[in-house]
Amino acid sequence: MKETESSASDLSPLLSDADSLENQSPRGLASVSGAVFNICTTMIGAGIMSIPATIKVLGIIPGFAVMFMIAVLVEVTVEFLLRYTQHGKSTTYAGIMAESFGSLGSLAVQISVMITNLGCLIIYLIIIGDVLCGNQSGGTLHLGVLQEWFGIQWWNSRAYVILFVVLFVMLPLVSLPHMNSLRHSSAISILLAVVFIAISSAMAIYAFCKGKTQNIRLLPDFANQVSVFDLFTTVPVLVTGFSFNVNVHPIRSELSRPSDMRYAVTVSLAICVAIYFSIGFFGYMLFGDSIMADILVNFDQNSDSAVGRLINDTVRLSYAMHLALVFPVINFSLRANIDEVLFTKKPVLAEDNSRFTILTCVLLAITYIIAIVLPNIWYFFQFLGSTTVVFLSFIFPGAIVLRDVHGISTGKDKTMAILVIMLAILTSIIAIATNLWPVG
Repeated sequence: MKETESSASDLSPLLSDADSLENQSPRGLASVSGAVFNICTTMIGAGIMSIPATIKVLGIIPGFAVMFMIAVLVEVTVEFLLRYTQHGKSTTYAGIMAESFGSLGSLAVQISVMITNLGCLIIYLIIIGDVLCGNQSGGTLHLGVLQEWFGIQWWNSRAYVILFVVLFVMLPLVSLPHMNSLRHSSAISILLAVVFIAISSAMAIYAFCKGKTQNIRLLPDFANQVSVFDLFTTVPVLVTGFSFNVNVHPIRSELSRPSDMRYAVTVSLAICVAIYFSIGFFGYMLFGDSIMADILVNFDQNSDSAVGRLINDTVRLSYAMHLALVFPVINFSLRANIDEVLFTKKPVLAEDNSRFTILTCVLLAITYIIAIVLPNIWYFFQFLGSTTVVFLSFIFPGAIVLRDVHGISTGKDKTMAILVIMLAILTSIIAIATNLWPVG
């Protein structure tokens, strides 16, 4: 950080002043389309395969309504962040929290980002390992794609395959210093999600023409399977699917006109609503009440024929490739926040090649080791991620508006902030309690 910065700016993370931003991310390089791709990639991660299961619980109509409502609330909270960024001195999420709540506010954001993003990255590696190398659950061995093709070999074991992916796919991508440099890989990741939608919809339409589609419900089945509390357990999954607040400022800083960020956010949310609802609808239409929490399991159970195996392998590989391309986008904000916590007084990260390289490699190594040593860490980080994502997406932005250090919040803004915080806390408490103490 520059020595001429004020003490308030010292609390801001990594890119806390305009000059540093211009050095780290030259304005004019990023287009709106690139911002849209990076925002969409931040949102569409591992949770995409759980969307059909949420539709099974909610039903078609409430499922779409909840998706739309969450997208609208996320757009509102992002608008809060952008407005306070424009009126304040800080240009990062943690910096805005520092302006409103001091160093504790900044630290709260940084810890939440580190827990959420590190958990996501570890989960991504675990899933990629499951897809390529298989796993063993409940005493049953599930072969990965490579083991199905080449048999069980030493070189297609989890440790070697994930190491190969980390070194030759992820390391080159996470070594890029600017978010805008990831726009092409982000575009490919969105394309892979579209490929999955195309396969699912084609299979669902074919099954419909053959009269083999499953019965689907427009509303929740309260009479048999679903309780009111079960509905709340779907909300964290969908909230996680629309969360991208941690990358709002890095993406905004690289746009030639920061005002374009609002348009990019609106377009990105619309795209993600369309993608999620398409996946949820066609997946539920295809498998009905037999849909699993991870729809990949359903595809795996329908791979008895040669065509079924081809479709199953295509879906699984496209999903693994998608996660590998999402990885560097999530890693970007994680690395920035860790750098701010450890090296508060150092120059911006992109200007210090040695620090950038060391931090990138160490972070990647830690993620790899945890994913290999503790392959069943999924639920632990899913629990933490669901809670911290709620703070990052709703509670922190709402708190900033209520604090209103710049005096720019209207009565409507504060009412919306209170509503968002109350909904976030209520749904999170009920969802956590329902998961810990299932009803019935």
